[in-house]
Amino acid sequence: MSRIGKKPISVPAGVEVKCEENLVTVKGPKGTLSRQFSKELGIEVADGVVTVTRPTDDKEHRSLHGLTRTLIENMVEGVTNGYSKTLIIEGVGYRAAKKGKEVVMNLGYSHQVIVAETDSIKLDVPQPNTIVVSGIDKQEVGQFAAEIREKRPPEPYKGKGIRYVDEHIIRKEGKAGKGKK
Repeated sequence: MSRIGKKPISVPAGVEVKCEENLVTVKGPKGTLSRQFSKELGIEVADGVVTVTRPTDDKEHRSLHGLTRTLIENMVEGVTNGYSKTLIIEGVGYRAAKKGKEVVMNLGYSHQVIVAETDSIKLDVPQPNTIVVSGIDKQEVGQFAAEIREKRPPEPYKGKGIRYVDEHIIRKEGKAGKGKK
């Protein structure tokens, strides 16, 4: 039995979970999320607890069991607290500024890089070298943050570029670091 899949999901106060033919809809203070899950799995909502069951111990059912439970838990967490990713911009002259619903970044290119907010993703620039991506869908927040990081990934020699706040860049030695033969 999946250790993750068999754990029940407790639904906090103010959050409403509905399941009709494995279409799970979670409504909370931050918004509403819905997702269709496999028809083979059983999803039950009762007394503020969501449980996921699987019909057999087939490999496919076992893999879907833990995944489905985790996705539902992420939906509940998203509508209550939301998710956010923080990006750090490092480099001389590299910076970001928020103008309306857009973030304008100077990343060492001959042009400015502009990224716009969407309906579900909010961008914030508390400092010129920090961007905070936030929203209620964990997958969407992570994807949007990855797309911003892709504009100028960190390079290994000086560490210049856009990186996650908890990301460690492994540095390389330059030419001067090599020994003579």
